[in-house]
Amino acid sequence: MVLDIGERGEKYMKSKIKYAEEPMGELKVIKDFLPPPEQLVLKEENVKITISLKKTSVAFFKKKAKEHHTSYQKMIRKVIDWYASHYKKSA
Repeated sequence: MVLDIGERGEKYMKSKIKYAEEPMGELKVIKDFLPPPEQLVLKEENVKITISLKKTSVAFFKKKAKEHHTSYQKMIRKVIDWYASHYKKSA
């Protein structure tokens, strides 16, 4: 017989939450401070280029990208952005 998740879950729950009927005090409505979804999509202007890199460098980024479930091109782009940002500040 297979247990439902609820049956199995109760076995592992340490204690149940008990709520009391107590006054909550003065409530205050706060202003919605989250930006709308269209402002969460951060698009930067990119320029497509052609670049030749060492096979070992590309292999390294591909391996690391696979480990972290991301794009190796995105990782290389980020490294270049960090490099440029660092030296732009000190110039």
